[in-house]
Amino acid sequence: MISMLFIGLVVSILLTPGPTNTLLASSGIQVGVRKSFRLIPAEAFGYLISITLWGVLIGKISTHFPLLPTILKLFSATYIVFLAIRLWKTANVSQDYNQPTIGAMTLFTATLLNPKALLFASAIFPAIAWVDLSYYVAHMLVFLVLIIPIAFLWTFVGSILSANKISWLNQSNMQKTASLVLMCFSIPLSYSALLTL
Repeated sequence: MISMLFIGLVVSILLTPGPTNTLLASSGIQVGVRKSFRLIPAEAFGYLISITLWGVLIGKISTHFPLLPTILKLFSATYIVFLAIRLWKTANVSQDYNQPTIGAMTLFTATLLNPKALLFASAIFPAIAWVDLSYYVAHMLVFLVLIIPIAFLWTFVGSILSANKISWLNQSNMQKTASLVLMCFSIPLSYSALLTL
């Protein structure tokens, strides 16, 4: 029921820098990994609500406009390529992680408004998830489980960046790697969309 492509896409997109991950890294820098762990439920609820709302909306509209999922998949693949190029180009631009201490409500709001939610709902979650409750529950549970280690990783990266312990683990190398991974996943996403035309 759950494909490896789904898991791979979820992991690669969750790993890419964005508003939620920047806040998690900031929290790792400011208060450490253990205290930042309390933010993970806020991220999970933000994505749960946002992805579900987008998915239900897409499910309702696609019954009247059947090409909508294909169009959104192609749009999402294009967005992933755009994100990959932007990550590569900004890899050497230093980011300011020294923000005020991050609270759960701040992280929840950032995640709720994160454009990745539309990407997950329109292109990563299978279309059947928005019409069959068992598919929705299975995919959402896997998604929520995957959030935990990735959120932990981002807070851990933040704590390492603040200590400068590992020279090769820096923003530039992380962004370039994420960029290459995103490019690799945009290809099967585009291909699967084109097959449905």
